[in-house]
Amino acid sequence: MSFTGRDPCSLLFLVWLGLAAVFPLRPQEKKDPDNFPLLIGTADGLYGLDLWGDLSPLWQGGEVRKIAAAGNSWALLSSAGIFWSGDLLNWENRSAGLPVKTIKIFQNGEKSFLPMVQEIKDLMIHPGNPDLMVCAVKDTVYLSRDSGRSWTGLGMPPYRSNGIKAAAAAYLPELTVFLSHSIYGIHYLQPDISGARWTELNDGIEKLETTGNPDEVADIAVVQDGGAAAQVYVSQSFRRRIYTLDWGRKRFNLLWSDAEAAFGTVDSLSPAAPEDKAPGLRGLRFVADGMVAEISHREGPGAFRGREDILGIVREIPRHLGLDPLCLVIRSPRRGPAGAADNLINLNELELLFEGGAVRPEAERARDREGLYLPVNRAMEQRTLKPFLDIIAERNLNMAVIDMKDDYGRLRFTPLNPDTARRGRVFRPLDIDAFLAEMKGRGIYTAARIVVFKDPVLAGREGGKYAIWDSQAGKAWAGYYDTRRKKTTDQEREEEKKNSPDIEILPAADPEFEILRTYYDERWVDPYSEEVWDYIADIAVELQNRGFDEIQFDYIRFPTDGVNLENARYRWRDQGMDMESAIVSFLRHIRSRVAAPLSIDIYGANGWYRTGARTGQEVELLAPWVDVICPMYYPSHFEQDFLAQAPAELRPYRIYFQGTQRTSRIGRGQVIVRPYVQAFYLNVAYDRQYYNADYVRRQTEGVRDAGSPGFTYWNNSGRYDDIPIFQPPD
Repeated sequence: MSFTGRDPCSLLFLVWLGLAAVFPLRPQEKKDPDNFPLLIGTADGLYGLDLWGDLSPLWQGGEVRKIAAAGNSWALLSSAGIFWSGDLLNWENRSAGLPVKTIKIFQNGEKSFLPMVQEIKDLMIHPGNPDLMVCAVKDTVYLSRDSGRSWTGLGMPPYRSNGIKAAAAAYLPELTVFLSHSIYGIHYLQPDISGARWTELNDGIEKLETTGNPDEVADIAVVQDGGAAAQVYVSQSFRRRIYTLDWGRKRFNLLWSDAEAAFGTVDSLSPAAPEDKAPGLRGLRFVADGMVAEISHREGPGAFRGREDILGIVREIPRHLGLDPLCLVIRSPRRGPAGAADNLINLNELELLFEGGAVRPEAERARDREGLYLPVNRAMEQRTLKPFLDIIAERNLNMAVIDMKDDYGRLRFTPLNPDTARRGRVFRPLDIDAFLAEMKGRGIYTAARIVVFKDPVLAGREGGKYAIWDSQAGKAWAGYYDTRRKKTTDQEREEEKKNSPDIEILPAADPEFEILRTYYDERWVDPYSEEVWDYIADIAVELQNRGFDEIQFDYIRFPTDGVNLENARYRWRDQGMDMESAIVSFLRHIRSRVAAPLSIDIYGANGWYRTGARTGQEVELLAPWVDVICPMYYPSHFEQDFLAQAPAELRPYRIYFQGTQRTSRIGRGQVIVRPYVQAFYLNVAYDRQYYNADYVRRQTEGVRDAGSPGFTYWNNSGRYDDIPIFQPPD
C-alpha cells in the first residue's frame, strides 16, 4: 500500500515532518525492511511504514498489543502468543511451554475446538540481555533464557485470586523477577537462589484508600545498560504516579505524580535515549490519559515535560493510514552500535491517547441509557405498569430492564420456538408484543434480562443432564452451609422442616449437638455445556426478533457460595477449558447469532479489580465479546469500611466514581460501562446509618462524573421512592 503523491498534507509529508522532529533522518538509496522507522501494532497484525510512505504488513497472525525489543531481537505480545524475529520479516512462534486455553465452538449441532495461548498480560525482553525474556498470564510468570525457545513457570505468590498485570526482570546483581498483582501489589523472586520465594515489595506505593493493599501497579520498566546498576520504575493504573525502586532499602520512592488528578493512568514506561547533558542517565517516557510525556534530566533531575511531537505522530500518522493503533514503535533508521532497539520510542496501551471507545457501531444505540429494573409482575396490567411509566417520565429516564428468564429459570413470555418451550417452563407470561409496543410508543429503550447459568428448571431436566454435578452425593449439585447447634426434639425438627423444606438436620460428632444444613436458593446448570448455550441463544434470538433493543445476561458466572464447592463437577468441560474460556466460548456462541447489543451483569469486585477469580468474570477477556458491562458496585456488598473515610456519607459516590472508571480502563474502552445503582436498603452497618435518598443520588452522581454513558436503578421489589430527578444527559 503506497501513500505517496498526495496533497501537501499527504501522509508522506506528515511522516517526514513528524519523524524529523524526533530523529535526523538520512536519505537511503533503497528501502531496507529492517529499517522501517515506524512500526504499528493493530487488531489484525503488525505493519511497518518506510521513509517513502509505503505501508507493509510484517506479521498478520492476530492482535498485536505490545512490541518488545532489545539488541537485534524483536518480540510481539499477540493474541496468538509470542512471536520473535531478528529482522522484522521472518517470525517464529515462541509460545511453546506457555499455557493453552481451549475455546469450544458449537455450530449446527457439532462442536469443535480452537486452542489458544492463554492471554498474555505482559512481555519484556531484558534491555541488556536479549536472550532473557519474561512474560505473564493471569496466574503465572514465565522466564526464558533463550529468547523464548523455552519457558520456565515461576508461579506466583499464594494469592486467593488470579490477577497479574505486569512482569519484568533485572540484575540486582542477582537475576530478579518482578510481578504486579491487581490486588496484592508487587512481589519479587530471585530464581537462581536456592529456596527463593516470592517476596512482597510494596513499601512506598500508594495504597487504595481504607485498605492495606497498594492500588494496582500498571507497568514495571527496567533500565540497565551494560554493566550499570539497574534502574527499576513502576507506575499505577488508577492514579497518576511513577516510582523508582531503592533496592537497598526495599522500598519505592515517588518520582512524579499528578496529585490534582482524581483518577488517571500511567502506563507504557520505556527508557529514553541517553542524554548528552546527563551521561550515563536515561530519561523515562510514558503514556497517560491523553498524553505522551517524559521524565527528563535535561532540565534537572526528574523534570517532567509533555511530548506533543510524539503524541502528534501517534495520533496523526495511523489515522492517515487507516489504522487503529494498539501499540507503536518509532525507531531511528540509522543502525547504531546497540542494534535494532537503540533509540526506540516504544508506546503501548494507546487507547489512553484516544477519546471515546471502540465499541461496535450497533452498540452505539445502547449508549446514554439511564433506566430502571422493572419487575415483570408489575408489567402485566396497565394499572400496575403506569406508576413505573410515570417514574421513567418524571425522572427523565429512557430505559427499562425486564425479566424474560428469571432467577428461578422460568420463562416470562410465551416462546414461539418449540425447543425453547420444551426445555424451559413458561410462568405467568407477559404479552411482550403489547408491552414492547407501549415502550416504543413512549421512546423507552428495552433490555431483556436473561438469567443464564442459575436455572433450577433446566438443571432438573432429563435427570440432571445439564446440571453441575455433586461428585459426593451423586446428584445435581446445590451449595449449602452448615450450622452446629444444640440438639432439638423430633417435634421441633419436623416443624422446622415443614416451614423450611430446603434444609437437612444431621447428627454431629457430639451427641448433644446437631448440624443444620441450609441450602442456598440456587440451582445451577453447567457453564461448559454447549447445549445450555444453544438454549440461551434461542431465547436471545427470539427476544431480539420480537423487538427488544438489547439482550442482557445476568448470572453469567460460576457458583460462588457453598462449603461444598469442591464437590462441584463440570461434566461438560472439555480438555483445556477453564472458567474464563467457558464464559468466552458461551459469549462467542451468542455473538455469532445475536446482532442486538449484548450486556452482561457482573460483580462489582470483578469490575474493580483485574481478576475473574471464582466467577470467570474477567473484564479484559469479556470486553471484546459484549457491548455493555453492568457492574453491581452496591456499597452494601463491599466491606462496610471500604472507602468510608471521612466524610463517610460520600462513600457511595467514591465507590461508583472510581469503580466506573476502573472498569472502563480495564476494558480498554471497548465496552460501555453502565453500572447498576443500589436503590434498595440492606440491613448492614453502613446502610443502617446512611441509607436515604442522598445515598442513591450520590451513586448516580459518581457514575455521571466518571463520564459513564448510563446506569440502571435496581430494586427487586420495584420500590423507587428514593431515586433522584436528573436532567437527561446532553
